[in-house]
Amino acid sequence: MSDNLKIRGFTLAELLVSLSILGVIAAFTIPKIIGASVNGQYNAKAKEAAAMVSGAFQTYQLKQSITGATAGDHITPYMNYVATDSTSSIDLFPTATTRVCTSGSTCLKLHNGGILMYTNGASFGDTSPTSAIYFYFDPDGQVTDGTTNGPGKSVVFWLYANGQITSYANLKSGTINGPGGAVTANPTFDPSWFSW
Repeated sequence: MSDNLKIRGFTLAELLVSLSILGVIAAFTIPKIIGASVNGQYNAKAKEAAAMVSGAFQTYQLKQSITGATAGDHITPYMNYVATDSTSSIDLFPTATTRVCTSGSTCLKLHNGGILMYTNGASFGDTSPTSAIYFYFDPDGQVTDGTTNGPGKSVVFWLYANGQITSYANLKSGTINGPGGAVTANPTFDPSWFSW
């Protein structure tokens, strides 16, 4: 072997600098990747819940006529859920805090781990295409942090008397919540993880 041919490796200092750079990159990217994954899971769960509500409404409509007195209580027997919960608490939509599942606000534990809440007896009020009832869907099924804008906030699904379903950001002009009165669209009430 010739003296001109020397094999040179990395010094300890070079390795430490390289590892430090990789550590900084990982510190910034890994939480974003994990957050995007959780948001994607929440969004998929919400769409599954919305499809279930819509399907239950259609099944009810095949068996019964939709009237102004039709309420969430009439539709939920056609939903697929694990159990009824009357003791847990859930996060509400952004800008609101929490709500307890009670006999007046029934919570349905879903197979995907989320909780769907509706107000017992809250009806459409009439059968116009702008009459609606609502359901809260908390994707993780629990109070995550109790703040007004933290992770795991609920999305509110509005089901119209004609079977359409939407969220707060996309409410129709002139939406009426049964006896509750007029409701207007508000994009800030949809959680950041949710999109159609």
